[in-house]
Amino acid sequence: MRGSAEREGRALDSLTSLLTDAVTDAIRAARGFAGGVYLRSGTPGLLRLAVLAGLPGPLFRPWSRMHVDRPFPVADAHRLGVEVLLADPTETMRRYPQLAAGLPFQFGSLYVPVVSDSVSYGVLIVLRPPASDATEVLPDRDRMTAVAAELGARLAKLDKDGSTVLWDAEPLGTRPPVDGPSTRCVGGFTWDPDDGRLIADDALWALLGIPQEDFAGTPEAFADALAHDEPRLLLAALRETAAGRPPPHPLPVRTGGGGLRLLELWTAGGADDPPYRVSGALVDPGPGPAADGAADQLPEGVFAIDRIGLITYANPRAAELLGRPRAELLGRLLWDVVPWMDHPAYEDHLRGALLSADPVHFRARSPLGSGTATTPGHLTGTWLSFSVYPGPGGVTCKITPLGRVSEAAGNTPFDVEATQPVRAEAEEPDTGVPGTAPQYRPIVLAIALTEAVTARQVSEVVMRELLPAFGSRRLAIYLLQDRRLYLAWETGFPQGFLAPFDGVGLDAKLPGVETLTSGRALFFESMEQLAAAYPGISLDATVGARAFLPLIASGRPVGSCILGFDKPRGFSTEERTVLTALAGLIAQSLERARRYDNEAALARGLQEALLPHRLSAHPLVQTAGRYLPGTVGMDVGGDWYDVVEAGDGLALVIGDVQGHGVQAAATMGQLRSAVRAFALGDHSPDEVMSGTNRLLIDLDPGQFASCCYVRVDPVTGVAQAARAGHPQPLLRHPDGRTEVLDLPGGVVLGVDPHADYPVTDLVLEPDAVLALYTDGLVERPGTDIDDGIEALRATLADAGPPRRTAGGPSLSRAADLLTAEARQANERPDDIALLLTTRRPPAGTERP
Repeated sequence: MRGSAEREGRALDSLTSLLTDAVTDAIRAARGFAGGVYLRSGTPGLLRLAVLAGLPGPLFRPWSRMHVDRPFPVADAHRLGVEVLLADPTETMRRYPQLAAGLPFQFGSLYVPVVSDSVSYGVLIVLRPPASDATEVLPDRDRMTAVAAELGARLAKLDKDGSTVLWDAEPLGTRPPVDGPSTRCVGGFTWDPDDGRLIADDALWALLGIPQEDFAGTPEAFADALAHDEPRLLLAALRETAAGRPPPHPLPVRTGGGGLRLLELWTAGGADDPPYRVSGALVDPGPGPAADGAADQLPEGVFAIDRIGLITYANPRAAELLGRPRAELLGRLLWDVVPWMDHPAYEDHLRGALLSADPVHFRARSPLGSGTATTPGHLTGTWLSFSVYPGPGGVTCKITPLGRVSEAAGNTPFDVEATQPVRAEAEEPDTGVPGTAPQYRPIVLAIALTEAVTARQVSEVVMRELLPAFGSRRLAIYLLQDRRLYLAWETGFPQGFLAPFDGVGLDAKLPGVETLTSGRALFFESMEQLAAAYPGISLDATVGARAFLPLIASGRPVGSCILGFDKPRGFSTEERTVLTALAGLIAQSLERARRYDNEAALARGLQEALLPHRLSAHPLVQTAGRYLPGTVGMDVGGDWYDVVEAGDGLALVIGDVQGHGVQAAATMGQLRSAVRAFALGDHSPDEVMSGTNRLLIDLDPGQFASCCYVRVDPVTGVAQAARAGHPQPLLRHPDGRTEVLDLPGGVVLGVDPHADYPVTDLVLEPDAVLALYTDGLVERPGTDIDDGIEALRATLADAGPPRRTAGGPSLSRAADLLTAEARQANERPDDIALLLTTRRPPAGTERP
């Protein structure tokens, strides 16, 4: 067990080191200021941010997980296998409005899939300053593509060696690459565990204030000199790094002279297996003695954080206003030591400063008083004004107290006397929720809802976008039908808890009913409030908060939405307004989805009635057909196949009507009937095509269709084929050789009343297989259709001869094999039809 754990640890260390190096190289290649890499996770269809360089992880938690079906550039790059270049915010808004709504800042970005041997492992991303023209970014993209290709090859090697190339942990935060000398005082050292010697440069001895000749040269002596208070912790960090597990963040250490330093550790090259050689850098986080002394005298608070969120400097006034001793601030993550800054609105401002070059100004409410550090407990809190100035290595923040805030002035300060407390009504409650600022939540949800067409998709969008934004863990959506509320979607509630409320009438004394009948949203800041308002109501938890939202669209009741929170919490006026507005958006989307579901059910019923339930048969001919509806959009379309008696032969037909929905299904039915009528009259293939073409033009449905028609003589195998804008058939010969036929054809049906459809003669030998299919089987977003046809040809070649077996005809197995990938796909943008045909030799001539 121990050996297995050690192997897994080494594999994870190798993967982490590989990803970190690749992100660093990508940032340099694309001239960016931040970057990261997403990897596949253990959850199918979910990418997770593995490494984030140059940005604080806590600020980007809402984007640390990405479903591959979401309309975001990371998802598109992974799913479609294409590079995405967003040169500026305008391009981002045009192509990815949800991303632009959540991060409305001045930056450009690049997204390159990490692929090897057709396996997509993830996506490499780089954020960079906006470009005036996309062409100036193309060289950067090409260099970054090379980095992604190298990363893909190395991940493929890890994969083949048995390592799991998945990421299910939180993102690893690292610093961006630094080009040129550091502006801070830095000393370096190396330690080789094999010989036990530790060697440091002159700068490090200067920082420590120790003569080099007095140093024993051992890691124990180094730990004692560097971390005078806790040498054992530093020694443990050195040994962990030598084992391949360096600390993710710099370690704050305090030297014997009392000065704070930051120690960065990493593994250096050399050994293939642990222990590794360790390198490190000792950094003085201050801005220098002169600047330090000047900033210490400022009446305003001043502090600085680097690009991963560590506080690198704080003057005494900043420490006083932030409510922590200066020594506890330095070298720590801002959100760890100042937890009240972990608020969506404040995080959004800091994101803006880190992603763009413009200063940011905002107000934040500190729960501490604005007096001296010795009397914070006697004050109720104060508003602070933050001015954030971005720089290449992070941001510098200036803080000044505002004191009491005037309600009449719209929350503008009228009294800057720092000793006055904040009015309770002016408090902005802290939801403790990662997400975007409140003003962007309706935008993001509204954009996402426009792409949801079914009630299930609407519910998934609400769960994905609304719950994280407000920190909710539970969601239930009820829809109104026949004056009763029926549960349509739930997540987070105990199993079976909501069952008794399914189908309740509008006269029930329940908050989910009352919110709909009254049209008012109901908010309960604790479960005690809910129980007091509705005595005897069943509760799913003893603590928490609940919001009941009416779903009303254009004055028509649609249903109710319930949000559940794990902890008691308040709802500010702004949040109540936003949630009520969002409920209206959800109701409109559900009403639209209900109409869609009704039309889709009608289309599916019509299509099922029109598709053949039994194919015409002949003793010498076997056929196998498959139809798969699309899973995106209306779900039903105009693809069809048929086998029809044509004189003494059989007609094989396949077609594809443009579009989806009821109209496409109806047009398909008309065309299928027309082709059957012409075939039963034993018309030649070109006459069948010409007659069907004129009929479609006369019907004028505003649609066109492709079609392939093949008439086969079952005895001789002689076939005649005509094609109208349809993909070329495939033919597998008895010896296994498989080819894409080159049949001349005419334009699609329904365009030109005088179109010609030339006829091609073929011979279908015994045990040969003819494959007719629609483009949904071979088209893939972002790839050439010829590549899809070639892949289908190769699969048909591998399917084997269609001999009869003890289990029945193997042609059906071949049809399943050709459609297996499409069946397993999460999304099928188009419907799919497939028709396979083979001949048996006449009696007395069968092959062994």
